[in-house]
Amino acid sequence: MAVYEHDVLVVGAGLAGMRAALAAQAEGANVGMISKVHPVRSHSNAAQGGINAALDEGDSWEEHAFDTVKGSDYLADQDSVEVLCQEAGAELIALERMGVIFNRDDSGRLGTRMFGGASKARTYFVADITGQAILHVMYEQLMKAEGRGQAALRIYEEWFVTKLITDDGRCLGAVALDIRTGELHTVLAKATIICTGGFGRVYEPSTNALICTGDGMSQAWRAGAPLMDMEMVQHHPTTLKGSGVLITEGARGEGAYLLNSEGERFMKTYAPNAMELASRDVVSRAEQTEIDAGRGIDGSVLLDMRHLPEKLIKERLWQIREIGMDLAGVDIIKEPIPIQPGCHYAMGGIKTDILGATAFQLVEQPVDGTGAVARLLERADLVDVREARALLGEHQLDALTLVAAAVEQVREDVAHGPLALLAVVEHVIGQPAGHGPEHGRGGADAGQGRGCEGVDQRSSSGTYSRGPGPGYSSSGRIRMLCS
Repeated sequence: MAVYEHDVLVVGAGLAGMRAALAAQAEGANVGMISKVHPVRSHSNAAQGGINAALDEGDSWEEHAFDTVKGSDYLADQDSVEVLCQEAGAELIALERMGVIFNRDDSGRLGTRMFGGASKARTYFVADITGQAILHVMYEQLMKAEGRGQAALRIYEEWFVTKLITDDGRCLGAVALDIRTGELHTVLAKATIICTGGFGRVYEPSTNALICTGDGMSQAWRAGAPLMDMEMVQHHPTTLKGSGVLITEGARGEGAYLLNSEGERFMKTYAPNAMELASRDVVSRAEQTEIDAGRGIDGSVLLDMRHLPEKLIKERLWQIREIGMDLAGVDIIKEPIPIQPGCHYAMGGIKTDILGATAFQLVEQPVDGTGAVARLLERADLVDVREARALLGEHQLDALTLVAAAVEQVREDVAHGPLALLAVVEHVIGQPAGHGPEHGRGGADAGQGRGCEGVDQRSSSGTYSRGPGPGYSSSGRIRMLCS
């Protein structure tokens, strides 16, 4: 068993994992990233439709936040929604400057499409491969930073974390299995970030890849972190009949219809104003109601795009056209495609506060002889920007925005040497991934822990920082972020 050491250990390399590694690299941290597949094979690839941000002059982050809270049936944590929506614009522009080639309108400005649950068109997209496009650019940025020698990075490709290492209420790193050799190794770190995705493969049909098995959540729970709202599982209304492959929300955003066996646009019965652009739970229930009432077609309904311009489909929806032809034998330009509701997203996860802190319920010691119980991070409230249902176009957004804000907060822990657990359970679109020859990549000092410079606790916007206070331990802080 070999032992490796880093300032920051990231478990998972989807959008959230790579964003966390980039943020840590930018602060000069020595970063290790463990993953069970290559980074660009993570399930973030499956995110198709787009990413939400209020950038247009006629839009505002307040309206974006209201739509998000309303879309959650008012169950979302409104403080975290505020952070998400305020930071969204800057994060999207940063992605564009990194090299993500977002679609543009006729004037050359970033183009948008309408998505369900939104009052305005604020979804920015790359055709119907948005997640894949962002994922590849993120990976390029990691390799670019490594090539410039900005910070050491080692990616442990095809390694599987079997257990978080804890001692006296602190997370010291992880034990990982090298899948190719069958050997177990120890990876120690001053801060551990978990970005391991959701658990959608427990359902069928499911849009989730086979690697989406809830590893990170289960490991955090076994280490003593509380889970919350695990029953809140979102079903996507348009998954391909038979395989469960995702058919992007962007199709309905571009004007596709939903039809029952009678050729009727049945959403007029369930959501007469929003129609096909109602929130996912409303559309999914409507579809299943039609199927149960005998108005389905062999357990499915139809998504009709025949009225859309062929040029639009070939430019903006080309991937789902290929999916339809390859997996269903249907050309969406010429005929409707059979779809049905399928498991898509887990809104529950690790219970946290707005900056990623959680109760780590393993430390119970008398304090000052009074018999009181000492628990790290007593003020741990769930951070969930969606709760009961998720708005379209925000799965990728929280993976990028909230993790960046949380990494800002872990810098102090690394600078002062305590070992921390920062968990970013970025559901569905961020399954573990990684890459590197000889089980890892990095500079000459990869694997050698190097401390970061001490900095204050401001986020990128200079707000929302919550320093040590009642219930916090500066010597053993444990942070988690749940998306």
